[in-house]
Amino acid sequence: MDLFIQLLINGIIVGTLYGVVAMCFVLIYKSTQVVNFAQGEFLLIGAWICWTILVQFQIPFVFGFLITLAFMAALGMFIQMVVLRPMIGEPIISVIMVTIGLSIFTRALSNWLFGQSTVGFPDVFGVNAISIGGLQVQPAYLMSFVISLVIMAGFFYFFKYSRHGLAMRATAFNQQVAQSLGISVKQVFAMAWAISAMVSALAGVVVGMVNGVSSALSFIGIKVFPAVILGGLDSIIGAVVGGLIVGVLENMAEYVDGQFLHWGNMLTIAPFWVLIIILVVKPYGLFGTKDIERV
Repeated sequence: MDLFIQLLINGIIVGTLYGVVAMCFVLIYKSTQVVNFAQGEFLLIGAWICWTILVQFQIPFVFGFLITLAFMAALGMFIQMVVLRPMIGEPIISVIMVTIGLSIFTRALSNWLFGQSTVGFPDVFGVNAISIGGLQVQPAYLMSFVISLVIMAGFFYFFKYSRHGLAMRATAFNQQVAQSLGISVKQVFAMAWAISAMVSALAGVVVGMVNGVSSALSFIGIKVFPAVILGGLDSIIGAVVGGLIVGVLENMAEYVDGQFLHWGNMLTIAPFWVLIIILVVKPYGLFGTKDIERV
């Protein structure tokens, strides 16, 4: 029972992190109608940049973390303006293939620059685990849980009350109408990619602090995709709920596998079984908007 509760708590904490990354998928899709298959590489780049700042330049973690977020915001805008802006008006499949190519190129570049070996983060917190009610929780996960909640609240406020958030919602609803109202669609696209890259980097740093930094970090982008589909590709709330479900499901699958089945790979494949079931039963996800076309 102690192991079950431990994995359940870990699943909730990891699920909030998945929810944050899933919101980045939704943010780009809602504003540009593009599924970014290079999302996992944003996690990888952010983790490597933060590791380099901390280890190579010996900058304190807080300042290195803020520099990483600023760098990733600039990188997101750069990618949107240089790589994706020329693709405006092209078929969606062409833009998706560009993001896949960007993913492959970025992963190869990171392997060339930093190698493929797993590298540990320097000790930031000074303790390996914190005991909460008899349960051992890693400080990085606690930090990610708190930051994830803050980011979710920030997203809610941003889309509900800020001028840029309202402009982004208008652009997601109808780009031509938004442009006729004086909204710069190009700026909205750049802002969406900047926010997405920055928040994904945060998740990459947290996971890197727990598991080390390697090219395997980019696989989290694929692992989060079932959470996006489960919640609904155009729903921020769905992204959060889907992330929590996938995070808990992963850890419960690990528990069942370790205690009963002994297959050895349930942790990896469980989210994708859910993805298949959801696509068959409810293709638009739990909170997704149905796209009805009349011929």
